[in-house]
Formats: sequence, structure tokens, C-alpha cells
Amino acid sequence: MAKPRVFLSSTFYDLKQVRSTLENFIASLGYGPVLSEKGSIAYSPDAALDESCYREAKGCDIFVLIIGGPYGSEVSESDRVETKGFFERYESITRKEYESAIERDIPTYVLLEKSVFSEYETFKRNRDNQTINYAHVDSVNIFGFIDYILTRPRGNPVYHFELSTEIETWLREQWAGLFRELIRSRAERTQLSSLAGQVADLTNVSATLKRYLEEVVVRVGDKKEAEEIISEEEAKLSNSRVLAELANLSPISDLKRYDVSVEAARDVFAGASSLTDLARRVETATNRKVMADAVIFALEGKSQIRG
Repeated sequence: MAKPRVFLSSTFYDLKQVRSTLENFIASLGYGPVLSEKGSIAYSPDAALDESCYREAKGCDIFVLIIGGPYGSEVSESDRVETKGFFERYESITRKEYESAIERDIPTYVLLEKSVFSEYETFKRNRDNQTINYAHVDSVNIFGFIDYILTRPRGNPVYHFELSTEIETWLREQWAGLFRELIRSRAERTQLSSLAGQVADLTNVSATLKRYLEEVVVRVGDKKEAEEIISEEEAKLSNSRVLAELANLSPISDLKRYDVSVEAARDVFAGASSLTDLARRVETATNRKVMADAVIFALEGKSQIRG
């Protein structure tokens, strides 16, 4: 069985000891650690070295990013300059590795040194001040990188650490939770599959009973009367389906909380000639003016969005 592959991304020299410790930790869990300095990445002879790193990051199962003081080397696709000023903007290989992983929606975990995070807090209050000398970072781009990570809507769990042992504890808990969610998801898929089969069986039973009923009614009673009975029953079934679908709509479910039946709620909306009339009908049905105002506010908001 293939091992889950964990890509470890960070600058090297400042975090060499942390990377080595995490390599052993990842291997002890039965996972395959992927580190550039260990020959874990297959470099392509017809591409820049960092391009192979991005490809490998996309192909891994889990991505771990460690952010320390140095921002890291510039990507190969840009015009490289040996020395960069503190406030000079550029993209680093580490950042590009992270972007490559999130493009594939790979589970990503970000570890941020506490000293760097403290200086990031100072930077947020002094973004336009270029006279501050930061003690723990070598480029303003680190703060931009942290900005980018923290403002993402998802895929950005961040842990502030001082010791590598803290990282191990956090990652162990995170991956245990990931495994638990996987088990739950698998159980839910099994339950949904079973439920789908039961629904299909009920549908077949319903269709069979309908055919039996039609045949019995036609043979026993008057043909014209039988057709009327069948027509009435089909209308009832159709109405039941419509009510079931309406019950899931937000405005209808809001009224249901105030003991308004689905049928009554349907009549409230179907019979209204204007928003004012709708407000009056909702107020009458629920005995609550506040509820009427809430429904109107929601509907007006939706109409503005559509417009």
C-alpha cells in the first residue's frame, strides 16, 4: 500500500533542524516525508529546479508549510538579482510551492514562528512606515505572504510555534481529526447509498401499488367513476410532491417555525398581490409584525441582488 506523501516546504538553513525533526516524525507515522534536501524530489533535466518542486507539491497528499524569518530564494521565472532590499517585492520559491498546493486543494497546514508573528502584528499597524528595523525577518514580503495566507477563505490553518515538539503535537492532532473526518465521510456515503436503495425500492413499490389500484378500481366499479377516482388520487400525489418541495424553501420554512402549515404558507405567497399585501398576509398568518418585516426584508434583498 502506498504511503501518504507529506511535502515539507520552508527555507532551508534557518529551519534545518526543524525540518530534520519533522522528517523523522512524519516517517514515524507511516507517512512518506518529501524534502528537497533528501533527494525526495525527481528533478526534470529540461526545467528549472524550482519548477520540479512545484510539480511535486501538487502531487503530494498533505502539504506542510513552515514560515521563519527568511523569505527565501526568488522563483526562477523572474529576473533574479543577487541582493534584494528589505522592501523590494518579489515572489519566493516557498510561496510558489504553497500556491501550487492550494491550487490542487491539498490539505495544507501552516506553521509560523511566534517571533515572526509578533513582528507581523507590528507591521500591520505600520504598513506605510519604512523606517522600522525588524529583528526577525529579512523581507517585507514575508508579511505579504502571511497576509495572503490569513485572508484566504479556507485551507489555511495556522499554528504559532517556538519548539519543534509543539509542531509535532499540533500536527498529530490535526491529522487524527482528518482521519476521523474520513471515517465519518465513508460511513455517511454508505448510509446514503443504503438510503438511496431504500428510496428506489419504495418508488418501485409505489408504482406497483398504483397499477394494482387502477386495475382493481376499473374492474370492480363503473369505468367513468374509476377514472375520476384515479384522477383525484393522482392530483393528491402531485400536490403532496409540490408541498414537499415547498417545505424546503427558505420563506416557507421561516413561516413553519410559527406553526403555519405548508399549505397555508403557500397560500400566503401565492395570493399576495404586492409586498405590502404579502406583509399583511404574513402578519395575519403568524400574528407577528416582526416576522412580516423579516420576510419582506429578505425578499427585497434577494430582488436587489437579482437586479
